[in-house]
Amino acid sequence: MYPFTNFNFSVEINVPGIGNKLCSAAFSDCDGLDMTMDVKTIREGGNNTSQIRFVGPVNYGTVTLKRGLTSSFDLWDWFDAQQHGTAKQLRTDFRGDAEVVIMASDQKTERARFVLKKCLLAKLKAPTLNAKDGAIAIEEMQLVYESLSLKRPNGGA
Repeated sequence: MYPFTNFNFSVEINVPGIGNKLCSAAFSDCDGLDMTMDVKTIREGGNNTSQIRFVGPVNYGTVTLKRGLTSSFDLWDWFDAQQHGTAKQLRTDFRGDAEVVIMASDQKTERARFVLKKCLLAKLKAPTLNAKDGAIAIEEMQLVYESLSLKRPNGGA
């Protein structure tokens, strides 16, 4: 068993109302793949040495992707569609599914997939414009999502 490396990953985004494979981009940084469970604590009357813990709702982070490269303007189209969409479209049509794919060092073998469901594009930032650089890039983008799961490469959930 080889350890996972955190430098080989890709991002795939599909938004049914905009288009399949909206984004298949490479980014230098990915942060915010997190889940936090609220825990409710109850004290039992007369028992000062223990407490009862109950599982509460799960909260999800905001994925921040930095310094990305893509050959498509689809992300800008998705953001534009969101800002001009109706409430119904924002609940259904413009929600995307994103997958952050962790690859092995050979860049061919998939190690794991983080699956983000019902995403909205919350931030899209262009890079600093510099006449010396010839790069077309996305400086930063943020996705908010309703659920996060881990998909193993051999089909296990």
